[in-house]
Amino acid sequence: MNQTVTLSEDHRDCLQEISNVAMGQAGDHLARLLDTFVILSIPHVAVLSPTEIAMAVQTVDDHSVSGVCQGFIGGGIAGEAMLLFNDTSFNDLATLLEYDEELTEASQREVLIDATNILVGALLRGIAEQMDIEFSFGPPAILGQHQELDKLLSSNSVRWNQALVVEVNYQIENHDVQCDLLVVITEHSLNHLLNKLNYLLD
Repeated sequence: MNQTVTLSEDHRDCLQEISNVAMGQAGDHLARLLDTFVILSIPHVAVLSPTEIAMAVQTVDDHSVSGVCQGFIGGGIAGEAMLLFNDTSFNDLATLLEYDEELTEASQREVLIDATNILVGALLRGIAEQMDIEFSFGPPAILGQHQELDKLLSSNSVRWNQALVVEVNYQIENHDVQCDLLVVITEHSLNHLLNKLNYLLD
């Protein structure tokens, strides 16, 4: 029988604050790299099932989305980060990342991977630093391109029933770039995560 994942208000607030600090660092890194202003949302922390994730992602237009996922592990905590882009983001994103060539399907994938390396790396390093752990990263993998959001997420080989999900939204000022970054920590890692949060709360 699967254990139901529960999160106290203290745990939620603590994780939200950790994510907020890490997101600020990642946003600052991105802003310097792209020489532009990055608009950040307040991180949203919730326990979700796979089918609830698509409903939780409010800010990405779900008619046509491209996504990348990247696994991470460290300190007894394993999970994956998913980066979801509006398809309208591609041209502006390619310009910001200084891609000169024509945007083919292959170069769009390259743009996605580059953006993932920048955003996921910066955010997770910020989270790990505050929790005094170190994450190792798997290679980024394309979830899909130009698909509806629920199709894109269901095509991912989901190996969990419930997960703790931290959702962060990034928008880039004066550019049509909008993406959602989901950090998914599965039920198998939750005890390790809660122990870390308890240590920080003491």
